[in-house]
Amino acid sequence: MASYKKLLFIVNPHAGIKKKDSALSDIILTFSDHFYETIVCFTREAGDAANLVKEHVDDEIDRVVCMGGDGTLSEVIAGLRRYRWDKPLGYIPAGSTNDFAASLKLPFDPAEAAERVMKGKPHRLDIGLFNDRQFVYTASCGIFTRASYDTPQRIKNVFGHAAYILEGMKELTQIRSWHMRVMVDGHVYEDNYLFVSICNTFSLGGVMNLEHSNVSLNDGVFELLLISMPHDLIQLGEIVQALNEQKFDTPLVQFLKVDQVSVFCADKPDWSLDGEKATGLETNKIEVIPGGVQMFF
Repeated sequence: MASYKKLLFIVNPHAGIKKKDSALSDIILTFSDHFYETIVCFTREAGDAANLVKEHVDDEIDRVVCMGGDGTLSEVIAGLRRYRWDKPLGYIPAGSTNDFAASLKLPFDPAEAAERVMKGKPHRLDIGLFNDRQFVYTASCGIFTRASYDTPQRIKNVFGHAAYILEGMKELTQIRSWHMRVMVDGHVYEDNYLFVSICNTFSLGGVMNLEHSNVSLNDGVFELLLISMPHDLIQLGEIVQALNEQKFDTPLVQFLKVDQVSVFCADKPDWSLDGEKATGLETNKIEVIPGGVQMFF
């Protein structure tokens, strides 16, 4: 009889569509079919996922899996890094947008995702550091940023990704920019920016997609996207066209490969890290941690 290994399963019961509730038993059965004894832990509030990692760091755990949105994934990875627990991590997406899951081409059916976690191979992926806080795939500031963390969870659960779009449309009626100075490899980019993002993903909020030829998840660099404030509808149209066609050769859109970047803004606007709110400083330093996490997919 095969001996069972141990799997720590961290679940955010509040994230995403409720279809995952009925799939929980199927997921655990899938783990059992692959000879894993499952320890199920539920989060109740922000920060719980990292704390659950801490509670089990001294246990004989063979694999860690989390289920929830990108924010849950980010917290688990932060916990693994903080407590120097380099365990292979599996991700079952159950949030409203799940950009990073889309980048990994993970199934959005929980049972199918569990099977992928069991059969997938481990890959080293880059993560980011925003000041002293880690993130998985995006640090962004500007338009649509607030929609990711201000939309009430109950609205996200009902409308899914559409909730972000609806909330983001409210921001379109209050378009503003921030004067920022962005420093990359000795070069300075300074303008009134509508949106700034440092990301490692093929999808941003489901609103913009990046070609796979433009992005690699383990090349030691992230993509920096700078969108300047348009002065009229013609320039706004140029921005939309550039993003849709991914032709970043307009003065209003800058697309750069970076391993570290500093962003200065006297107004200190808030940022979004993987959809969770982060307080901005006057000077924010963002850098890449190459191969910072090991994931199964």
